[in-house]
Amino acid sequence: MRGLIAAVLIWHLAALPPAAQDGPLRLAVPEALDASGFAQHLLPRFSLKTGVRITRVSPGAAAEMAFGEEGRPVFEGPAQRWSFSHGGDPRAERFLEWLQSDVGKRTIESYTGPDGESYTANLTKARVEEETVYEGDALAGEKLSLLHCGRCHVINKKNRMNGLGSTPSFAVLRGLPEWDTRFATFHLLNPHPSFTQIKDVTAPFDPTLPPPIVPVEITLPDLEAILAFVSEMAPADLGAPLQLQ
Repeated sequence: MRGLIAAVLIWHLAALPPAAQDGPLRLAVPEALDASGFAQHLLPRFSLKTGVRITRVSPGAAAEMAFGEEGRPVFEGPAQRWSFSHGGDPRAERFLEWLQSDVGKRTIESYTGPDGESYTANLTKARVEEETVYEGDALAGEKLSLLHCGRCHVINKKNRMNGLGSTPSFAVLRGLPEWDTRFATFHLLNPHPSFTQIKDVTAPFDPTLPPPIVPVEITLPDLEAILAFVSEMAPADLGAPLQLQ
């Protein structure tokens, strides 16, 4: 599992050039989905709503996100379930949240193809997912979380009075879609890049731009321990599905 996390993190760093955040997102769209005209219907509506531009590319081409069989199931049709995956770009996460929102679902279901094909966002088929097992030391992960993350986030009852009100607790984050991807790639999500160092993964800080706070310095085994700790945590019960902005 440790090797998988390392590969994922290094892939993110290698795949996204420094200017990637300034250009359009690239979405890998399988030929069957692209030929139906569905992607051409869907993407401009998201861009008009958010200002985030998306360019369609073929599977196998360099891309920040993809429709296919892997990832988060988002819609069905014709006779196939389509999932969405991405490499950690916050804009891609925003696209996923839009796909799962009421507006996104209505957009998906408003399309009718030239041959009468349609899509639904109401996923009714049973889906058995292989449970991911994190081999890290969960007890060590708790200590690391309290030490490094507890200055901003409420980790558990041990620091429930110490977190910042503007940051979500670990229990709330545990309830988000793809929580494990968020934690595994947290160093890519603002504001973490400005003060986070993962040994053999992140580039050293620019000496002319020192971190604004005491840096978080961890290793890949530390990260896996944190993932093991969070995987055992019960998601917060907020009484209703989360509405992500």
